[in-house]
Amino acid sequence: MIGHFGFSYIGLLFLLLLVIPNILWTKKIPQGYTAENENRILLALERTGEVLTSCFSLLFSDFNLRGWTAWSLWLVFAFLAMALYELWWFRYFRSEQRLSDFYSSMLGIPVAGATLPVTAFFFLGIYGRVIWMLIATVILGIGHIGIHLGHRREIAS
Repeated sequence: MIGHFGFSYIGLLFLLLLVIPNILWTKKIPQGYTAENENRILLALERTGEVLTSCFSLLFSDFNLRGWTAWSLWLVFAFLAMALYELWWFRYFRSEQRLSDFYSSMLGIPVAGATLPVTAFFFLGIYGRVIWMLIATVILGIGHIGIHLGHRREIAS
């Protein structure tokens, strides 16, 4: 449950799948988007979770492929969550790129652009049996999803 230090190519792949659409987003930011008035506690949790999740993704070899077992389904779930995240981005980039598009749900998953990657990394943590990743993604999820839910509430009112 503690993890084994070593490079994770699966962790790198997940980080690339996370970062590339976000870089593209900087050219497609929805009109009216602002990070002002974000809850400072949620922001601190988000930033801490981002750093920890990114580091742990790369530093634990437990996330790499190994022989197929029933436990491998956790990695399949992680990839499915990440694939849905990529589909969410595809849908966003094809939309009018309004704030409502950015904070949209997908398949009943609220604020899917925030929820799906956190879920993917959480499942990756379960697959690797790395408690540190699970803790990091809970911290990230509270901050990141909390901020996105707050923004969604703002545009709804």
